[in-house]
Amino acid sequence: MKSVTKLVSSLALLSAISLSAQTLVSVNGTEITQQDVDKELMAATQGRFNQVPAEKQAEFRKQVLEQLVAKELVYDDAKKTGVLTSPEYKEKYEEVTQRIQKEIAIQVWQKREIDKIAISNDELKKYYDANKEEFVENESVNARHILVEKESDAKNIIAELKPLKGDALKNKFMELAKSKSTCASAAEGGDLGYFTAGQMVPEFNDKAFSMKAKEMTLEPVKTQFGYHVIYIEDKKAKATKNFTEVKSFIEQRLKMEKAKTVMLAKMKELEKKATIK
Repeated sequence: MKSVTKLVSSLALLSAISLSAQTLVSVNGTEITQQDVDKELMAATQGRFNQVPAEKQAEFRKQVLEQLVAKELVYDDAKKTGVLTSPEYKEKYEEVTQRIQKEIAIQVWQKREIDKIAISNDELKKYYDANKEEFVENESVNARHILVEKESDAKNIIAELKPLKGDALKNKFMELAKSKSTCASAAEGGDLGYFTAGQMVPEFNDKAFSMKAKEMTLEPVKTQFGYHVIYIEDKKAKATKNFTEVKSFIEQRLKMEKAKTVMLAKMKELEKKATIK
Protein backbone atom coordinates (compact mmCIF):
# COMPACT_ATOMS: atom_id res chain seq x y z
CA MET A 1 0.00 0.00 0.00
CA LYS A 2 1.29 3.47 -0.83
CA SER A 3 2.37 5.74 2.02
CA VAL A 4 0.07 8.57 3.06
CA THR A 5 2.51 11.10 1.61
CA LYS A 6 2.66 9.45 -1.80
CA LEU A 7 -1.10 8.89 -1.87
CA VAL A 8 -1.90 12.50 -1.03
CA SER A 9 0.71 13.75 -3.50
CA SER A 10 -0.85 11.72 -6.29
CA LEU A 11 -4.24 13.23 -5.44
CA ALA A 12 -3.16 16.88 -5.57
CA LEU A 13 -4.75 17.52 -8.94
CA LEU A 14 -8.03 16.07 -7.76
CA SER A 15 -8.66 19.24 -5.78
CA ALA A 16 -9.88 20.87 -8.98
CA ILE A 17 -11.94 17.92 -10.20
CA SER A 18 -15.41 18.48 -11.68
CA LEU A 19 -18.26 18.67 -9.19
CA SER A 20 -20.13 16.13 -11.28
CA ALA A 21 -17.58 13.45 -10.35
CA GLN A 22 -18.42 11.15 -7.47
CA THR A 23 -15.49 9.14 -6.08
CA LEU A 24 -12.22 11.02 -5.64
CA VAL A 25 -10.25 8.20 -4.03
CA SER A 26 -10.76 4.81 -2.43
CA VAL A 27 -8.92 4.05 0.83
CA ASN A 28 -8.79 0.34 1.59
CA GLY A 29 -12.11 -0.07 -0.18
CA THR A 30 -13.84 2.95 1.40
CA GLU A 31 -14.75 5.63 -1.13
CA ILE A 32 -14.24 9.33 -0.49
CA THR A 33 -16.48 11.38 -2.77
CA GLN A 34 -16.62 14.97 -3.91
CA GLN A 35 -19.76 15.30 -1.81
CA ASP A 36 -17.79 14.22 1.29
CA VAL A 37 -15.21 16.93 0.62
CA ASP A 38 -17.87 19.57 -0.05
CA LYS A 39 -19.70 18.71 3.17
CA GLU A 40 -16.53 19.14 5.23
CA LEU A 41 -15.70 22.42 3.49
CA MET A 42 -19.14 23.87 4.12
CA ALA A 43 -19.01 22.82 7.78
CA ALA A 44 -15.52 24.28 8.26
CA THR A 45 -16.54 27.62 6.71
CA GLN A 46 -20.04 27.69 8.25
CA GLY A 47 -21.61 27.44 4.82
CA ARG A 48 -19.50 30.24 3.34
CA PHE A 49 -16.99 28.28 1.27
CA ASN A 50 -18.11 30.07 -1.90
CA GLN A 51 -16.94 33.32 -0.32
CA VAL A 52 -13.38 32.00 0.03
CA PRO A 53 -11.09 33.61 -2.60
CA ALA A 54 -11.03 31.44 -5.72
CA GLU A 55 -7.26 31.02 -5.63
CA LYS A 56 -7.52 29.56 -2.09
CA GLN A 57 -10.38 27.13 -2.75
CA ALA A 58 -8.27 24.49 -4.51
CA GLU A 59 -5.78 24.43 -1.62
CA PHE A 60 -8.58 24.06 0.93
CA ARG A 61 -10.07 21.18 -1.07
CA LYS A 62 -6.68 19.47 -1.13
CA GLN A 63 -6.26 19.89 2.64
CA VAL A 64 -9.71 18.47 3.39
CA LEU A 65 -9.09 15.50 1.09
CA GLU A 66 -5.83 14.81 2.92
CA GLN A 67 -7.65 14.90 6.26
CA LEU A 68 -10.38 12.52 5.07
CA VAL A 69 -7.77 10.09 3.73
CA ALA A 70 -5.91 10.23 7.06
CA LYS A 71 -9.12 9.58 9.00
CA GLU A 72 -9.92 6.50 6.93
CA LEU A 73 -6.40 5.14 7.42
CA VAL A 74 -6.58 5.61 11.19
CA TYR A 75 -10.10 4.18 11.43
CA ASP A 76 -9.10 1.16 9.37
CA ASP A 77 -6.13 0.52 11.65
CA ALA A 78 -8.33 0.99 14.73
CA LYS A 79 -10.65 -1.76 13.49
CA LYS A 80 -7.75 -4.09 12.75
CA THR A 81 -6.14 -3.56 16.17
CA GLY A 82 -9.31 -4.26 18.17
CA VAL A 83 -10.16 -0.71 19.24
CA LEU A 84 -13.86 -1.18 18.39
CA THR A 85 -14.15 -4.14 20.78
CA SER A 86 -12.20 -2.56 23.64
CA PRO A 87 -13.89 -1.50 26.93
CA GLU A 88 -12.65 2.07 26.48
CA TYR A 89 -14.31 2.32 23.05
CA LYS A 90 -17.59 0.79 24.21
CA GLU A 91 -17.78 3.12 27.24
CA LYS A 92 -17.08 6.21 25.12
CA TYR A 93 -19.45 5.06 22.39
CA GLU A 94 -22.32 4.64 24.89
CA GLU A 95 -21.63 8.04 26.43
CA VAL A 96 -21.61 9.82 23.05
CA THR A 97 -24.64 7.87 21.82
CA GLN A 98 -26.76 8.98 24.77
CA ARG A 99 -25.73 12.60 24.32
CA ILE A 100 -26.36 12.60 20.58
CA GLN A 101 -29.68 10.78 21.00
CA LYS A 102 -30.98 13.63 23.16
CA GLU A 103 -29.58 16.33 20.86
CA ILE A 104 -31.13 14.77 17.75
CA ALA A 105 -34.50 14.40 19.48
CA ILE A 106 -34.41 18.09 20.44
CA GLN A 107 -33.46 19.15 16.90
CA VAL A 108 -36.30 17.12 15.35
CA TRP A 109 -38.75 18.50 17.91
CA GLN A 110 -37.67 22.08 17.17
CA LYS A 111 -37.97 21.52 13.42
CA ARG A 112 -41.50 20.17 13.78
CA GLU A 113 -42.54 23.16 15.86
CA ILE A 114 -41.01 25.62 13.36
CA ASP A 115 -42.62 23.81 10.42
CA LYS A 116 -46.02 24.49 12.00
CA ILE A 117 -45.46 28.24 11.72
CA ALA A 118 -47.30 29.70 8.72
CA ILE A 119 -46.10 32.81 6.89
CA SER A 120 -48.56 34.46 4.50
CA ASN A 121 -47.57 35.55 1.02
CA ASP A 122 -48.42 39.14 2.00
CA GLU A 123 -45.90 38.97 4.86
CA LEU A 124 -43.24 37.63 2.52
CA LYS A 125 -43.84 40.35 -0.08
CA LYS A 126 -43.87 43.07 2.56
CA TYR A 127 -40.47 41.94 3.86
CA TYR A 128 -39.06 41.80 0.33
CA ASP A 129 -40.25 45.30 -0.56
CA ALA A 130 -38.82 46.72 2.67
CA ASN A 131 -35.45 44.96 2.44
CA LYS A 132 -34.52 44.79 -1.25
CA GLU A 133 -30.97 45.86 -0.46
CA GLU A 134 -30.41 42.43 1.13
CA PHE A 135 -30.96 40.76 -2.23
CA VAL A 136 -28.58 42.81 -4.34
CA GLU A 137 -25.93 40.76 -6.15
CA ASN A 138 -22.80 42.77 -6.87
CA GLU A 139 -21.12 42.80 -10.24
CA SER A 140 -19.24 39.54 -10.82
CA VAL A 141 -16.78 38.15 -13.32
CA ASN A 142 -16.18 34.61 -14.52
CA ALA A 143 -12.53 34.44 -15.56
CA ARG A 144 -10.00 31.92 -16.74
CA HIS A 145 -6.28 32.44 -16.32
CA ILE A 146 -2.93 30.93 -17.16
CA LEU A 147 -0.37 31.40 -14.38
CA VAL A 148 3.35 31.12 -15.16
CA GLU A 149 6.53 32.00 -13.31
CA LYS A 150 8.27 34.10 -15.98
CA GLU A 151 6.99 37.19 -17.77
CA SER A 152 8.56 35.97 -21.00
CA ASP A 153 6.48 32.78 -20.85
CA ALA A 154 3.31 34.82 -20.38
CA LYS A 155 4.20 37.02 -23.36
CA ASN A 156 4.80 33.97 -25.54
CA ILE A 157 1.37 32.60 -24.59
CA ILE A 158 -0.27 35.92 -25.42
CA ALA A 159 1.51 36.01 -28.79
CA GLU A 160 0.18 32.54 -29.59
CA LEU A 161 -3.39 33.45 -28.59
CA LYS A 162 -3.56 37.00 -29.97
CA PRO A 163 -4.51 36.09 -33.59
CA LEU A 164 -7.50 34.02 -32.42
CA LYS A 165 -11.10 35.11 -31.87
CA GLY A 166 -14.35 33.66 -30.51
CA ASP A 167 -14.50 29.95 -29.72
CA ALA A 168 -11.08 29.39 -31.27
CA LEU A 169 -9.55 31.76 -28.70
CA LYS A 170 -11.42 30.21 -25.78
CA ASN A 171 -10.61 26.63 -26.76
CA LYS A 172 -6.92 27.35 -27.32
CA PHE A 173 -6.77 29.29 -24.05
CA MET A 174 -8.18 26.30 -22.17
CA GLU A 175 -5.74 23.99 -23.93
CA LEU A 176 -2.73 26.12 -22.95
CA ALA A 177 -4.02 26.52 -19.40
CA LYS A 178 -4.10 22.75 -18.98
CA SER A 179 -0.58 22.30 -20.33
CA LYS A 180 1.23 25.42 -19.06
CA SER A 181 -0.53 26.95 -16.04
CA THR A 182 0.96 26.30 -12.60
CA CYS A 183 -2.36 27.01 -10.83
CA ALA A 184 -4.59 24.18 -9.58
CA SER A 185 -7.27 25.57 -11.90
CA ALA A 186 -5.24 24.26 -14.85
CA ALA A 187 -7.19 20.99 -14.78
CA GLU A 188 -10.35 23.01 -15.51
CA GLY A 189 -8.82 25.03 -18.31
CA GLY A 190 -7.91 27.84 -15.94
CA ASP A 191 -11.51 28.37 -14.82
CA LEU A 192 -11.78 30.42 -11.61
CA GLY A 193 -15.58 30.58 -11.63
CA TYR A 194 -17.51 33.73 -10.73
CA PHE A 195 -16.07 36.15 -8.21
CA THR A 196 -16.98 39.63 -6.98
CA ALA A 197 -14.75 42.65 -6.45
CA GLY A 198 -12.24 42.16 -3.64
CA GLN A 199 -12.06 38.37 -3.76
CA MET A 200 -8.89 38.33 -5.84
CA VAL A 201 -5.58 40.07 -5.20
CA PRO A 202 -5.76 43.76 -6.25
CA GLU A 203 -3.74 43.53 -9.48
CA PHE A 204 -5.78 40.59 -10.78
CA ASN A 205 -9.06 42.05 -9.53
CA ASP A 206 -8.57 45.46 -11.13
CA LYS A 207 -7.63 44.03 -14.51
CA ALA A 208 -10.42 41.44 -14.60
CA PHE A 209 -13.14 43.98 -13.80
CA SER A 210 -11.84 46.42 -16.40
CA MET A 211 -12.19 43.88 -19.21
CA LYS A 212 -15.14 42.84 -21.39
CA ALA A 213 -16.59 39.35 -21.81
CA LYS A 214 -14.72 37.14 -24.32
CA GLU A 215 -11.68 39.42 -24.02
CA MET A 216 -8.09 38.41 -23.20
CA THR A 217 -5.28 40.45 -21.66
CA LEU A 218 -2.70 41.64 -24.18
CA GLU A 219 -0.06 42.16 -21.49
CA PRO A 220 0.88 39.86 -18.58
CA VAL A 221 -0.65 40.75 -15.21
CA LYS A 222 1.91 40.48 -12.41
CA THR A 223 0.84 39.45 -8.89
CA GLN A 224 2.55 37.84 -5.90
CA PHE A 225 1.83 34.45 -7.49
CA GLY A 226 3.55 35.10 -10.82
CA TYR A 227 2.40 36.31 -14.24
CA HIS A 228 -1.20 35.84 -15.39
CA VAL A 229 -2.82 35.74 -18.81
CA ILE A 230 -6.52 36.42 -18.22
CA TYR A 231 -9.55 35.52 -20.33
CA ILE A 232 -12.99 36.80 -19.33
CA GLU A 233 -15.58 34.08 -19.79
CA ASP A 234 -18.59 36.14 -18.67
CA LYS A 235 -19.63 39.20 -16.67
CA LYS A 236 -22.76 39.79 -14.59
CA ALA A 237 -23.89 43.31 -13.81
CA LYS A 238 -25.04 44.34 -10.35
CA ALA A 239 -28.65 43.24 -9.99
CA THR A 240 -31.41 42.67 -7.43
CA LYS A 241 -32.88 39.17 -7.20
CA ASN A 242 -36.61 39.09 -7.83
CA PHE A 243 -39.19 38.05 -5.23
CA THR A 244 -39.64 34.53 -6.61
CA GLU A 245 -35.91 33.82 -6.35
CA VAL A 246 -35.71 34.75 -2.66
CA LYS A 247 -39.20 33.83 -1.45
CA SER A 248 -38.15 30.57 0.25
CA PHE A 249 -35.21 32.30 1.94
CA ILE A 250 -37.47 35.04 3.32
CA GLU A 251 -39.98 32.47 4.51
CA GLN A 252 -37.32 30.61 6.46
CA ARG A 253 -36.00 33.85 7.98
CA LEU A 254 -39.45 35.00 9.12
CA LYS A 255 -40.20 31.55 10.51
CA MET A 256 -37.03 31.71 12.59
CA GLU A 257 -37.96 35.15 13.87
CA LYS A 258 -41.45 33.99 14.88
CA ALA A 259 -39.99 30.81 16.35
CA LYS A 260 -38.51 32.75 19.27
CA THR A 261 -41.98 33.76 20.48
CA VAL A 262 -43.51 30.36 19.64
CA MET A 263 -40.78 28.44 21.50
CA LEU A 264 -41.05 30.66 24.55
CA ALA A 265 -44.80 30.04 24.74
CA LYS A 266 -44.28 26.31 24.21
CA MET A 267 -41.70 26.13 26.99
CA LYS A 268 -44.05 27.84 29.43
CA GLU A 269 -46.75 25.33 28.48
CA LEU A 270 -44.39 22.38 29.06
CA GLU A 271 -43.24 23.80 32.39
CA LYS A 272 -46.84 23.97 33.64
CA LYS A 273 -47.38 20.29 32.78
CA ALA A 274 -44.05 19.11 34.21
CA THR A 275 -43.01 18.18 37.74
CA ILE A 276 -40.01 20.33 38.54
CA LYS A 277 -38.67 20.15 42.09
